[in-house]
Amino acid sequence: MPGAADRFQQGFESRWGHLTHPHVRALAWLLDSPDLLDPASPDWGGQIASLGPVTPAITAWLGALQDDPSPLLTALGPKFYSRLGLYAEKLLAFYFEQQGLLQAHGLQVQLNRNDTVGEFDFLLHNSAGDALLHWEFATKFYLLEGAPDPGVFNHLIGPNLADTLGLKMRKILDKQLALSRHPAALSLLTQPVASAQALVKGWLFYEHGKLAPMDGISSGHGHGFWCAAAQLPQDQRYVILPKLQWLAPYKGTGVDVLYGDVLRKQLADLPQPVLVAVVKHVDGWEVEQRRGFVVPEDWSAQAAVRRMAGTLPA
Repeated sequence: MPGAADRFQQGFESRWGHLTHPHVRALAWLLDSPDLLDPASPDWGGQIASLGPVTPAITAWLGALQDDPSPLLTALGPKFYSRLGLYAEKLLAFYFEQQGLLQAHGLQVQLNRNDTVGEFDFLLHNSAGDALLHWEFATKFYLLEGAPDPGVFNHLIGPNLADTLGLKMRKILDKQLALSRHPAALSLLTQPVASAQALVKGWLFYEHGKLAPMDGISSGHGHGFWCAAAQLPQDQRYVILPKLQWLAPYKGTGVDVLYGDVLRKQLADLPQPVLVAVVKHVDGWEVEQRRGFVVPEDWSAQAAVRRMAGTLPA
């Protein structure tokens, strides 16, 4: 599990090592992480959005949030987020609102009180101010099971076998991005929608970290390994990552750090995949070097059966 997987974490730490507040660090990852999908690939029909490079002004803004995160904390509110996607969406909504781009977030389209057609993740002002951009947003984590299937992407499977990249993108591209054309949406739109695109962030994981380049996937995407507990190297130090810490490379203190032999025993009979970070102690902090999913022994077999049987939900 060596090599190329280290590069993103090292680059992120060199740029953003001063950001240690978890929410600010997660926001920096959303803004600066590579796109998961290649916007230029014909697989996506020009429907992939990109935030573009982080400007010096945004870098300074993130630094100010590190010094005083209270505006971000107020925007997130006191609730505990159990869904990583909702947490990431709230972070991004805060960014769009602060930059004066946000027209609406989570706007529901209904035929009547009991019949919801769909929901706009984001309606944003375009640069000219005369139209809206409809962006659907997803933050996804997929494990490659077997060989890549070009143009289909059903070999990229969620850790809990809940979906595949192919099924997810078909739903977004074919259904969710068509929402602005629905008659029920027209009365809610203050300006015409100039384009509808998907912004997709996330990480892909490869068996034992053996990267498999794929058309349609960004060449610089964040990636890691997956393996069974018995295959974990024993001489490395690990931190188990709670779900709300899956976004940015981990940096923290006061956390349980486990060597491989201990982690192997702790996860030997795990019922579902667990995300771990390989960490290095640097200046009092535990800093992520690599990351990966530790999966049950039968995960690969279950994934293959479910994929071939077509039982993964859309």
